[in-house]
Amino acid sequence: MGDTMTRRSDGEWGAQGREYEYRVLTFSRSTSRGDACRVLTDEAEYGRWELARTRLYAGGVSKVWLRRKIIRVRSTLDLLGP
Repeated sequence: MGDTMTRRSDGEWGAQGREYEYRVLTFSRSTSRGDACRVLTDEAEYGRWELARTRLYAGGVSKVWLRRKIIRVRSTLDLLGP
């Protein structure tokens, strides 16, 4: 499964819009359906990603866009005072 799937590097993920960040996974033609399903299940379960879009290209390459909400954390240090 190692060379049949590629992931974009951290620098290419980026946040798009205000609400979600996106991640693109690319599966080659030789990736089995079970392996792809296992990877997507792991991403959903442990990384809290959800399926946003799937695309199958000529030649058998498929791209899957995953998304997850951006969690904004507000500082509570301002509330403590001097």
